[in-house]
Amino acid sequence: MDFHIFPFVLVAIFILHGSCYSHKGSYEFMKDATLAPTMARFDYIVIGGGTTGCALAATLSQNARVLVLERGGSPYENPRAMDIDNFYNTLFNITPDSWSQPFISEDGVFNVRARVLGGESVLNAGFYSRAEESFVEKSEWEMEEVEAAYEWIERKLVFKPQVGGWQSAFRDGLLEAGVLPYNGFTLDHIVGTKIGGTTFDPAGHKHSAADLLAYANPHMIDVYLHALVHKIIFTTRGGDQRPKAYGVIYQDADGVFHKAELAENAMNEVILCAGALGSPQLLMLSGVGPKAHLESHGVNPVVLDLPMVGQGMADNPMNSVFVPSPAPVEMSLVEVVGIPKFHSYIEGLSRVSLANNLNSRFFDGVLNLLNKTSFSTTSITNILKSIDLHFMDEMEVDGWIVTKVDGPLSRGYLELRNKNPDDNPSVTFNYFQEPEDLERCVKGLKTVMKVIDSNAFSRYKYPNATARELLNLMLSRPINLRPRHESALTNLTQFCIDTVITIWHYHGGCQVGKVVDKNYKVFGIDSLRVVDGSTFFKSPGTNPQATSLMLGRYMGQKILRERNALRKKNEDYSIIKDETNIFSSSSK
Repeated sequence: MDFHIFPFVLVAIFILHGSCYSHKGSYEFMKDATLAPTMARFDYIVIGGGTTGCALAATLSQNARVLVLERGGSPYENPRAMDIDNFYNTLFNITPDSWSQPFISEDGVFNVRARVLGGESVLNAGFYSRAEESFVEKSEWEMEEVEAAYEWIERKLVFKPQVGGWQSAFRDGLLEAGVLPYNGFTLDHIVGTKIGGTTFDPAGHKHSAADLLAYANPHMIDVYLHALVHKIIFTTRGGDQRPKAYGVIYQDADGVFHKAELAENAMNEVILCAGALGSPQLLMLSGVGPKAHLESHGVNPVVLDLPMVGQGMADNPMNSVFVPSPAPVEMSLVEVVGIPKFHSYIEGLSRVSLANNLNSRFFDGVLNLLNKTSFSTTSITNILKSIDLHFMDEMEVDGWIVTKVDGPLSRGYLELRNKNPDDNPSVTFNYFQEPEDLERCVKGLKTVMKVIDSNAFSRYKYPNATARELLNLMLSRPINLRPRHESALTNLTQFCIDTVITIWHYHGGCQVGKVVDKNYKVFGIDSLRVVDGSTFFKSPGTNPQATSLMLGRYMGQKILRERNALRKKNEDYSIIKDETNIFSSSSK
């Protein structure tokens, strides 16, 4: 995009957004699943109206009949929740009907997953940055089409942030720490320090993937909310007994079950966009996955023994430090990022504000989840006793600087915990299993310490506080359920292990080449694709949001081209057949 015309683009975007909110921020084709028919047929059934699913569905609806099934509600029901001042309150609000569903990995790290139309793009910090060129090349995507798909997203969702004092000092601190060169404002992934895009508009309101449904053909799409998909249903055909997806079973909020099927056409498909946890989980619940594991949970029938479903799970480890400031700070989410050459990323946020007792409610929710993990309640209680729970009463943190490990190289796995599709599966990420990830973390933390101690950042740090002392304060915070080691006070390697948290960039479980082919079709099954972050072999760029959005548009365009090509081929065949019949009749 030519950012010289960015002010004019902003005006156009506000006009488009105005039409989106003309019906109180809703769409006529968006309804609660209780209003859905008991049975209906569509060309495409998209499971999951998240970051990728909304872009995909909006694109497909231009030339096909599309159904979107989203287990959560609408972000437009409470638009204030998406204002920047409510970011933390929305992310960490874990009531039974909230947009944020908590889970604890078997590694002892707190995490959340989205259950709302728009998915993670509703909950995240809004940072927008494209994937590195090597990611696009390895994915075997067409670069021109990728560029066009990114631009399609950016016209609707992306803004240039208004960088204030704290972020400016952080930026200059990165440069002083040697994260060079300075690349200014850019959406591209470039080594050095840069200002990225944001999905928060100048008024501080978040724009999510749900807004992309404004691009949809309203006469060709149905979006059902609070629609919990229980399983994909399959049929077999011919002597090879190759399974074919032909529909889904889903449940509404009143407990009533509905069925949606594909219309009779070889081009029609079920497309999973349920995310890195939901997509492998739903494949398993539908009988596609490692046979022994499915049988142990009573999944019947096992449609296809596909051992790599749930494998290759990864979560980029993040380590962080809180920096109290003697000077007032503005609230900012991620706007500036440092991209060093050693495969770690440095980001910062300022004035982290939490609603009264929100942290306490979060940890109450965490304790309620403990009986679903492999951690014993006794061991967790001992860990929580050993750290400073008064932190939960703190209302604000002036500055927060984090380092995220690129990749990562460490891999884990996902398994079923039960057969309830609304429950979290069991997931193990194996943080720092690979030594290279640990080395990258240490290098990242050393860079963070240089930023904190830089002259450029000195206004926002008390002069008598060293970066190492601030770092060590994290060891007394209830940021995870992992044990603390005294050696972490002096050893950065142990500090990385003890204080690891998530940056919510988990991925894998249905990876390309292992579960799906390069066109995202599930191996061994017809009419079924997976198109979301579960297919990623690493987290693209500094943040995956831009690429997850782009993938939906990119694959939607590709699928429609395939559909049109097959339709034309069938039409040409029919013409040839008719001409042959006419010739045969005339020769007689």
